[in-house]
Amino acid sequence: MLKKFLTYTNSIYEKLKTLWESKASLRLTSTILVFTFIVCSLASVLVINEKIHLGHFNNHFKNPFFSIEIVFTMLLITELFGLIFMLPKSVAKSVGKQFELLSLIFLRDGFKEFSHIHSDFSLASLKEPLINMTFYGFGAIAIFTILGFTYKLQKHIKLTNTEDNQEQFIRLKKLLALFLLVAFAVVGVLDIKALIQTGQYLHSFKTFYTVLIFSDIIIVLIALRYTLNYYKIFRYSAFVLATILIRIALSAEPFYDVIIGVVAALFILILTLTYNYFSNKFPEKINKEI
Repeated sequence: MLKKFLTYTNSIYEKLKTLWESKASLRLTSTILVFTFIVCSLASVLVINEKIHLGHFNNHFKNPFFSIEIVFTMLLITELFGLIFMLPKSVAKSVGKQFELLSLIFLRDGFKEFSHIHSDFSLASLKEPLINMTFYGFGAIAIFTILGFTYKLQKHIKLTNTEDNQEQFIRLKKLLALFLLVAFAVVGVLDIKALIQTGQYLHSFKTFYTVLIFSDIIIVLIALRYTLNYYKIFRYSAFVLATILIRIALSAEPFYDVIIGVVAALFILILTLTYNYFSNKFPEKINKEI
């Protein structure tokens, strides 16, 4: 029964993944982002010159740089989809994708600080936003650098010794990815509803990372079905802690959020180094999908 159900959900997942990764989808995504940026920039010009009034959104569009924040938020949403489809392929790469997303969030926060600078670039309006932009920028590049070393060091080792169990583990992760897609859709609908009613977009990346924490815990519990190896269970459990640290970083005050994010990335780098060392104690066939 379980095998038949997983075969069905695996088919759905593969169709959605193929659709998302197709060249047509990539072109459509790029076109939408460019079109949105141009339209929002023009809207800002018209609002600033009092040619149109956009109700709840009028104050937002009075800022000439608001369009940058919009397209970066949309870019982050597309990266969330990439994160979901990365989960079944590799838990390690999925965690890496979470940090990629965090670094992009820091860059977006840097652009948001840019919107606080007055159009005349006066010294009074430059000081605080410039400090914040610099901090977020260096935080993002620190995570970018740490991830580069982490990816270079990562080894992908099978969770189980049998192909059947390995395939079932991957299919269970694909089922979990489908649930994450549903959760993402629900969060998106609620955000759009709030946007229409209040004119404020909630940026519910915090909510999504909270869901990711639970999904990572489920992966640890599923892994127990196939192995009791201490090093592998510890590794998966440590990934959960890293996700929790990212979630805390998203809720922390400025500067603390960057510090926590960078510390979390260093935590994963150290985990990778130590895991690689101890993996020699339990040699198994290396495989790209775990």
